[in-house]
Amino acid sequence: MRRLAVTLSSGLALLSSQLAVPATPGVYLGDLSWPEAEARFKQAPLVILPFGPAAKEHGPHLPLNADAKVMEYLCDQAVQSLPVVVAPPILHGWFPAFRQFPGTEVDDGTVFIKYVDAVARSLIGSGARRIVFLNTSLSKASGLPLAMVARDVREGTGTPTLVVSWDDLETDEYRALETQTQGTHADEIETSIQLVLQPELVHMEKAVTDYGREPGKAYAGYRPGLFSRDPRDPAYSETGVFGDPTKATVEKGLKALAIMTAEWLKALRGFAETPMRSGK
Repeated sequence: MRRLAVTLSSGLALLSSQLAVPATPGVYLGDLSWPEAEARFKQAPLVILPFGPAAKEHGPHLPLNADAKVMEYLCDQAVQSLPVVVAPPILHGWFPAFRQFPGTEVDDGTVFIKYVDAVARSLIGSGARRIVFLNTSLSKASGLPLAMVARDVREGTGTPTLVVSWDDLETDEYRALETQTQGTHADEIETSIQLVLQPELVHMEKAVTDYGREPGKAYAGYRPGLFSRDPRDPAYSETGVFGDPTKATVEKGLKALAIMTAEWLKALRGFAETPMRSGK
């Protein structure tokens, strides 16, 4: 365990050393007084509204909070690197693919949309000039309702919006880290990341390889995925895993986080230059 701690410390120190420290670092909105918040809203090029499920199944070997921990990590990287404001996170969301397993969600998509929309418009009312929705789920899962909010907020308020989902941060280099046949959930890379962020809650002795039994598709279109508890369903999943987490390592987790962080900061820097409506 001591050797693992040293490895983690060294790896994370390397990541931090690669990030330039801004003249004015970012802040968490909740840490400010209201006069400080008012001033920072006027100065900050963008405000991040993070979403990461705090209780969603990730197989028998990972904690339910896996997505939320990645969200926290990416927000920390943004605060350390750019003069952003990070709003309090949204920890409950809409993810029907996992509904048959223990966890918590807002199962009515319209309620979730209204909730996120209200929070975003509140931030704009307080002075936010650009809104970034960080989604540590997939773009065609929880990213769908977030994208609807982003579109409506953009049209209704004139405020530029951006949705950044987990899969937006995956590059060819990221995918090259995989040795599993295929995977999307609680798999080799996601487990590797958790070995970095919270190794004490990862139980590798319980990790199992599971590629499901529903065949892949070789045709166009969006087919919603499902982790079903019904043995009669082609999408039946005994484990809630899709991939091979037994291949996870700390080294892969460090590399994956470095790639995701670089893409995340690149997106924020680019979006910070987005033109705004006159008068904002």
